[in-house]
Amino acid sequence: MTAWQWVGVSAAALLFFWGVGAYNRLMSMRNAIGDAFAQLDTHLKERSEVCDKLLAAVGPRLPSEQATFDALATAQAESQAATQAVRAKPWAPDPAGSLAVAGALHAAALTRLLSLLDHQAELRSETEIDGLISELKLIERQRAFTRQVFNQAVNQYNDALRQFPTRVLANLYGFGEARSL
Repeated sequence: MTAWQWVGVSAAALLFFWGVGAYNRLMSMRNAIGDAFAQLDTHLKERSEVCDKLLAAVGPRLPSEQATFDALATAQAESQAATQAVRAKPWAPDPAGSLAVAGALHAAALTRLLSLLDHQAELRSETEIDGLISELKLIERQRAFTRQVFNQAVNQYNDALRQFPTRVLANLYGFGEARSL
């Protein structure tokens, strides 16, 4: 082999291994998004369970506020459906966008319920309801933290996709941008 042939073979091997490395890097970052969503999913399930318990405990005592309870139940159902859609592909932008909207609606309905309970001193004095509210607030803080971890994983992945050499191969490999929550 001539020197030019060795240079050509070496350049081809370098490009091949660089492409494999770029693919592996993107896959590991995409898997990090899935891992971060798994943690977030755990807190979303816990929030759903506590909201169900809170609705069961408070609903019969305040029949005049049925609209508030229905709004939270509807928002919770939408959030659970959106979460189910994201579980399959947490890096897909459309399901994540639906979850972001459903999460915002759920947060608004939950804020409305908590505001209502703040004005009901006799209900807040009950240990069961006060305990559920405290547990819900703790879960919300944990959920906010894991949502931030998810968003950081998405940003790192998207930044890697935008870098020049990887951007060329990302289209070839079928990688697309992810959406944060």
